[in-house]
Amino acid sequence: MTLTAITLRRRRAVSKTLQLAIGALGAACVGLMSLGMPGTARAANAPPAPFKADLAKGQAISATCQACHTADGSRGAPANPILQGQHPEYLAKQLAEFKAGKRKNAIMQGFAATLSEDDMKHVAAFYASKKAPQGFAQNKATVALGEQIWRGGIVAKGVPACSGCHSPNGAGMPAQYPRLAGQHADYTALQLANFASGVRANNAQMTTIAGKMSEAEMKAVSDYAAGLR
Repeated sequence: MTLTAITLRRRRAVSKTLQLAIGALGAACVGLMSLGMPGTARAANAPPAPFKADLAKGQAISATCQACHTADGSRGAPANPILQGQHPEYLAKQLAEFKAGKRKNAIMQGFAATLSEDDMKHVAAFYASKKAPQGFAQNKATVALGEQIWRGGIVAKGVPACSGCHSPNGAGMPAQYPRLAGQHADYTALQLANFASGVRANNAQMTTIAGKMSEAEMKAVSDYAAGLR
């Protein structure tokens, strides 16, 4: 074998060794990169930061609400709900359901249609930030009946105690069950009637309960709830 042939074979061997080394190095780099990928994925899939309501934005949005709910959501017309001190989760949920058509009211559906999800949360937080109002029962003749329904339900009709969901003092539970303490009795009674008739159909539980109650029972418990502290 000539010197030239030997030299050529050595060069080929060196070249092959280099190729193998480069390939191994590339594989190692890929492995290191893949080790970092789970961390990257976790960062990309991290839960979003908690929503932070802007009360100033909520107040600006509420300017449209003042005609019916007054400037701070306090004691306006009895036919309209008091929003002051209501759970923000519940208010935002109702606005979303007006917008989606799950709850019917021409005025509220028109207003909610203009709001984004964040807008709803901002304005809900604004009203919730206000001190909940105190109301009074007006009808002494029905206080006993109202208290009985609130605290013990109507056993013969299968109506559960209102306090089970709306709490003994009427403070309610966020998102699902509104604060009823201090609420206009006329408004609460109207909502019970609407649930019973199917006009309001965004809570199956309340539709069933209200459907078992008489008008007198609705008015009695609504008046009693208005005076709760």
